Amino acid sequence: MSTEITDNAERGRYEIRVDGDLAGFAEYERGEGAVVFTHTEVDSAFEGKGVGSALARGALDDVRAKGRSVVPLCPFIKKWIGRHPDYQDLVR
Repeated sequence: MSTEITDNAERGRYEIRVDGDLAGFAEYERGEGAVVFTHTEVDSAFEGKGVGSALARGALDDVRAKGRSVVPLCPFIKKWIGRHPDYQDLVR
């Protein structure tokens, strides 16, 4: 299973593709120096396979690389950050 995570800035979301198929996305809004995550969705065909976690990690790694902080309004992203202390420094 190959995964690819991209920032689809036109649609305001990070997308994850599994073997070329769109498997999920994390919607966001850009704030001043921060990315506000508002909603995350994973297609039911990919649930329980680590796709959501891969999406969260990839999106947050990209945010970090761009020198921004995160406002996790989305319950999934907020919970994921809570379980991964090495990402808590991103939270504004």
